[in-house]
Amino acid sequence: MGKKGKRDKKGKGAEKTAAKMEKKVSRRAKKEEEDLEALIAEFQSLDAKKTQVIEASCPPPSPRLNCSLCAHPERDELILFGGEYFNGQKTYLYNELYIYHIRKNSWAKLEIPNPPPRRCAHQAAVVPTAGGQLWIFGGEFASPNGEQFYHYKDLWVLHLATKTWEQIKAPGGPSGRSGHRMVACKRQLIIFGGFHESARDYIYYNDVYAFNLDCFTWSKLAPAGIGPAPRSGCQMTPTPEGNIIIYGGYSKQRIKKDVDKGTLHTDMFLLKAEGAGKEEDRWTWSRLSPSGVKPTPRSGFSVASAPNNRCLLFGGVHDEEEEESIEGDFFNDIYFYDLGKNRWFPAQLKGPKAEKRKRRRGRQAEAEAAGEEELQLPPPQGPLEIVREGVAEDGTVMTIKEVIPTAAEDKDRPASEEEEEEEEEEGGALGQAVEPCPRSNAMVAVKHGVLYVYGGMFEVGDRQVTLSDLHSIDLHRMDEWKVLLEMDPKTQEWLEESESDEEEDDDVEGAEGGEEEEESSGEESEDEEGEQQHPAVQPGEAQAQYLARTEQYWLRLARSHMGPEAKDKKVLKVAHAMAKTFYEDPV
Repeated sequence: MGKKGKRDKKGKGAEKTAAKMEKKVSRRAKKEEEDLEALIAEFQSLDAKKTQVIEASCPPPSPRLNCSLCAHPERDELILFGGEYFNGQKTYLYNELYIYHIRKNSWAKLEIPNPPPRRCAHQAAVVPTAGGQLWIFGGEFASPNGEQFYHYKDLWVLHLATKTWEQIKAPGGPSGRSGHRMVACKRQLIIFGGFHESARDYIYYNDVYAFNLDCFTWSKLAPAGIGPAPRSGCQMTPTPEGNIIIYGGYSKQRIKKDVDKGTLHTDMFLLKAEGAGKEEDRWTWSRLSPSGVKPTPRSGFSVASAPNNRCLLFGGVHDEEEEESIEGDFFNDIYFYDLGKNRWFPAQLKGPKAEKRKRRRGRQAEAEAAGEEELQLPPPQGPLEIVREGVAEDGTVMTIKEVIPTAAEDKDRPASEEEEEEEEEEGGALGQAVEPCPRSNAMVAVKHGVLYVYGGMFEVGDRQVTLSDLHSIDLHRMDEWKVLLEMDPKTQEWLEESESDEEEDDDVEGAEGGEEEEESSGEESEDEEGEQQHPAVQPGEAQAQYLARTEQYWLRLARSHMGPEAKDKKVLKVAHAMAKTFYEDPV
């Protein structure tokens, strides 16, 4: 009784603290949001001038982050909405709607009257009702200088059959937020977590809301049990039984004035619906302890539902915080989670490796047929697998699997390495670059068992590279990545931070984004073409010196690309090849 009483008291104290913090953040954010509301209203007045639906073929969307990408429930199409772009000085927000036609590998821009205001870091979910509906909730609008934020709490639906936007005004919904997660589950939209940020304060959420798609009403859930700590950017997956799985995420807390500490969550929870079919479902939190090989700790990963009762996790970044800087290790790997077996496992590409094994077996069979003398040795054992378990700060049991090759495998390795080196000389780094480069915050969607990965970002020093490439891979075959749209990061504009406030006069134009901004930036890039240099390269600095200065970045990138078992010499070779493709001058 004593322990339970203390636990209840502690829980109530935490709730009071969170409520006080939410009021504090709300007061300080109110002034900022009032300032931005006028800017948002101005943009909406521009959108109101559009009175008819226009769908036209167009080039691929310009680079952008934190947009939404969903598969059309009935057609072979992907739907991209919103997003943001930062060029080093200004933040641009979008509310554009693009359609990617899968069979044609082409894009179309769809202009529909009265769309939602410009936003990023929102959530979108599709349902097959009435020819398909795209639901949008929340997200944020940022001032052009990126110092003020407006967090939306509005709910919109795009009727795909009639091509009309509709705002759904229902009381009792979640507070304004971004970085939350939303899924469609059993005729409901379920929303979890997220954060609200002002210039000086922030708060993370772990509340759960449900929106009924039949009667258009909100309800705040009060699940029993101990649930996840407040967080944003987590994995949220519905199960066929109508339950919800939460994994990972990110949060930060202020440990002293102007000092924040970030936390990468690696725990996993099940939100179970009990009493399904009754008027009011009862929900319960429980902690999951999955088996297998869990993803390494990271934030900014992307998630999607996969075939065979699985979900997947792609990419992300692990930031290593130092005294005055943050270095990020970016990923491009895929992990699958089997919902039925409660098991994680990393994805493995099957195609090229299987062909190599067949060729090796053929050569071995020929050698045996030729009558080579061989000692009768015991059959070679497989690789030694060592599994270690450790406990993370949040109490999560982390399983680390290490595969150590046997002596027999080491003996055979030089021949395979020679083959790989020959292939690299013939095909070169082009073979290595087929898969998406390591990145975080990519947009992903699955259609007909094929995973599509659009955009994302990575960093080189102080420069942020926003991607707009498109890759796909068949999740049934897992044989190879296909490049549907390439992008050369060298062509992307990047402006160093301005020490003056000369740009403030152009704030409205900068925040608006859209066609006018793209056209003007295109003209500028044409005028300056040939004169632009990578911004981090100082005038007069030799390319070799610059590459030496950033060699650690490319080594980390190559290591994540090739895996921990690759030899240092080969990693260095691939790192130089990757750097060579990024910069115009050869290494």
